[in-house]
Amino acid sequence: MEPQAALADARPHVLWFDVPERPDELPSLDGDTTADLVIVGGGYTGLWAAVQAKQGDPDLVVVVIEAGRLGEQASGRNGGFCSSSLTHGLENGLARFGQELARIEELARANFAAIASDIDTYGIDAEWQPTGTLTAAVAPHLVAELSRAAEVARRFGHEVELLDREAVRAEIGSPTFEAGMWQRTGEATVQPAKLAWGLGTAAHALGVRLHEHTAMTSVRRDGTGMVVTTPQGRVRCRSVLVATNGFRSPVRAINRMVAPVYDYVLATEPLTAAQLASIGWRHRQGLADTTNLFHYSRLTADDRIVWGGYDAVYHYGNRVDASLEQRDSTHQMLARHFQTTFPQLADVRFSHRWGGVIDTCSRFSVSFGTAHGGRLSYAVGYTGLGVGASRFGARVALDLLLHPDSALLELGMVRRRPIPFPPEPLRWTGIALTRRAMARADANQGRRGAWLQLLDRLGMGFDS
Repeated sequence: MEPQAALADARPHVLWFDVPERPDELPSLDGDTTADLVIVGGGYTGLWAAVQAKQGDPDLVVVVIEAGRLGEQASGRNGGFCSSSLTHGLENGLARFGQELARIEELARANFAAIASDIDTYGIDAEWQPTGTLTAAVAPHLVAELSRAAEVARRFGHEVELLDREAVRAEIGSPTFEAGMWQRTGEATVQPAKLAWGLGTAAHALGVRLHEHTAMTSVRRDGTGMVVTTPQGRVRCRSVLVATNGFRSPVRAINRMVAPVYDYVLATEPLTAAQLASIGWRHRQGLADTTNLFHYSRLTADDRIVWGGYDAVYHYGNRVDASLEQRDSTHQMLARHFQTTFPQLADVRFSHRWGGVIDTCSRFSVSFGTAHGGRLSYAVGYTGLGVGASRFGARVALDLLLHPDSALLELGMVRRRPIPFPPEPLRWTGIALTRRAMARADANQGRRGAWLQLLDRLGMGFDS
C-alpha cells in the first residue's frame, strides 16, 4: 500500500485524547485572587510541581493556570516513553555532567520510583508498563555503538541485554535491525494524556485550584511579592513557577534558552492477532533506533503501533501555532519509514496523525533559572524526554523558590545554564545546518562533519 493510501483515513487528532476518560473542561480564572504559589503551565512540570508543593505543605495556597487544557500540549502528545534519565541519556549526561553523573543517576532512580509510587498512591490509570526499551542498530556501523552504550548503562547499575541480529529480530521482527540493546530497568511506557489528567485530578484532590483557558500575559514584582496578569484577572502571590515548555514566555531568558521544534507522530489501527504475531513484540518494550535522526515506537494497550520522531521541524522566529501540528510531507515520510521497518505490515492503515512542540535546548536536558530576585523560577528544555524528568524538574524549580538550602541546588546541572541559541536569522540558519549535517552523518556511516564537530567543541547540539 502506498503511504498516501495508508494515511487516507488517518484522523488529524492526537490518539491519546480519543478516549472516554478525557475530562471535562475546567473553568478559567474569574477576577482577581491571591495565592502563595502560582504555577504557569498545566503540563507535566506544572502538575508535578503542584502535587509536590501540596505534599510538602498542605496549607500552601497553589493556583495553576493553563492557556489551553491540562496536559494537552507536549505532555499529552508525546510517544509515552517514561525514562529514568534526567540527562537525555547516559552518553549526553557523561558529556555534560560527567563528574556528578553518579549522583544524578541516584536521583534519577529515586525519581523514577517516586513516579510509580505516586501513580499507585493517587490511583492514576496511566497504563504504566515498566517493560524497558529496546534500542535497535539499523546499520552495521551502529552495532559497536550499542556495545559501548551497554557498558555505560551497566556501569551505572542498569540491567541490559545485548541482542545479535537473530535475537533482536526474534524479539521484534524487522529486517532493518542488525542488533539490539534491551535496557530492562529505568524505562517504562505510559498513556501520556491519562498521566497528565491523573496528575490534575490528584492536584485538585490535594486542594490545588486549577484554571484552564487562562494565559499569563505578564508577570511582575509587586513589593515583596509577584503579580501574574491574565485576560480574566490578576493573581497576587509570593512566588511564581513557570512551566511553559517551548511556548513564548514573558520571561525573556526562557525564550533565549529554548527553541520550539515540532515532532510528528502516527498511530496505526489496532493490529490483528496475526499481524501482531508477524512482528513478535511479546514483551512490549519501547523501541527506538540509533541514528542521529531517530524513530521511536511502542505498542498501545489496544495493540496499535505508535510511530514518530525523525523529522524535528523548527519554524523561523520560534513560531508555535496550531496550524503546524499537521505536516503532510513528514507524515508521509514517517509512513514510508514504517513500511520499510515492518514490511509485513505494509497493508496496515493509520488511524491518527498529529504533531506537537518539543522544547529543545543546547544541552538536550532540563535547565533551570530564576528571575525577579528569585521570586520566579522555571524548568524548561527537556528535549523530548520530559515524561519522567519533569517530576525532577518540578522538584528543583520548587526548591529554587521554597527551599534555598536544598542539596539539589548545589548540582552543577542546576547551577549551570545551557548556551543560549542565537537570535534570528542565525538561530534558524544554525538549526537548519545542524539538521542537514545530522542527516549527512547518518548517510555516511556516522562520520560527523566539520559543522557537528564544531558544535561538539562548543557544547551545543540539536536533537529530536
